[in-house]
Amino acid sequence: MEHIPFFAPDLSEEDAAAAAAVLRSGWITTGPVTARFERAVADFCRADRAVCLSSQTAAAELVLRLLGIGPGDEVLLPAYTYTATCSVVCHVGAVPVLIDCAPGRFTMDENALEAAVTPRTKAIIPVDFAGIPCDCRRLTALAGAKRGCFSPASPLQEALGRIAVVADASHSLGGSRDGLPCGSLADFTCFSFHAVKNLTTAEGGAVVWRDLPGADNDALERRLRLLSLHGQSRSAFEKQEGDWEYDVLFPGYKCNMTDLAAALGLSQLGRYPSMLARRKALIRRYDDALSDLPLELPRHFEPGVSSSGHLYPIRLYGFSEEERGKAIAALCRAGVSCNVHYKPLPMLTAYRCLGFSICDFPNAYAMYQNEVTLPLYSAMSDAQADWAAEALHKILQ
Repeated sequence: MEHIPFFAPDLSEEDAAAAAAVLRSGWITTGPVTARFERAVADFCRADRAVCLSSQTAAAELVLRLLGIGPGDEVLLPAYTYTATCSVVCHVGAVPVLIDCAPGRFTMDENALEAAVTPRTKAIIPVDFAGIPCDCRRLTALAGAKRGCFSPASPLQEALGRIAVVADASHSLGGSRDGLPCGSLADFTCFSFHAVKNLTTAEGGAVVWRDLPGADNDALERRLRLLSLHGQSRSAFEKQEGDWEYDVLFPGYKCNMTDLAAALGLSQLGRYPSMLARRKALIRRYDDALSDLPLELPRHFEPGVSSSGHLYPIRLYGFSEEERGKAIAALCRAGVSCNVHYKPLPMLTAYRCLGFSICDFPNAYAMYQNEVTLPLYSAMSDAQADWAAEALHKILQ
């Protein structure tokens, strides 16, 4: 075996045929296929609504704008995440408040999160790391307990009556907690369909939600669609129906999903259960093969939680950051491509310039310094997984 890539997309002939059908239809931008994909995503998540967009980043930013979050507001999020989780907070002019990891976990320390809430806190963004859904119901309860110091600054915030929980579920489509699927756990859930995700539209994302009590959910959905398409009152597809007249209600953005992307997503969603099952089979294969090594395996099979199995992150006990780098290089020489998820935000130039220091996030650094992500994707063969496990055995022994 010459080389195992870190990732390879799981694309079928059916996927290609679905995309080709859109190309032949004469309509490739946002239209009826996108609408069908939105309905399918909402149904899959047991949510009431879904709006498909060009990325998870766009989805998260538009939700913050929908909530009316802006300058002077604070948003709580993990220090251990990809920049997209935090960049959208900066885009709307709000203040990101980074929360350290819980000891020995990749997710936020909920005690530290609770202590960080102030009257200016308007949202919490939990991150479903590696595909393992966060306990959003616990976060919602925490937000409710802080209701007394919450000061709503928009009609939607007033309808919620508490801090909003906006899940970054980039990794976790198809995951669930306590029997509820991702997409129905938080107030709003934002998914990624990027090329490396379990289900892909090449580039793309979606925001899904259950109807919020006290809110005009039809108006929220319309506002999201307007935000994604320049604030224009009629889409290009709608103009095909004979009424060309339109208005621009406000200067919006341009982040809609195309029918071409949605066709790929619909096709992938049709076989997604089998893709998830394949990932879980590979995870169990890794777990069995690596259980005798001095490392921490991911927690994909915790009670009450069904992971989407997006990543396979391990931690090399006793390794420094430098030693971890040497291990990754050795795996690469053995033909196994690996990665690191993630470099904590305070270690990145953009966030150091905002005044953050990794010294204030010791648990996040401890998780990062010896983390290695092994290749995992539904198109991966058993032989490739065995090769990766064998290579790791040789290096650690």
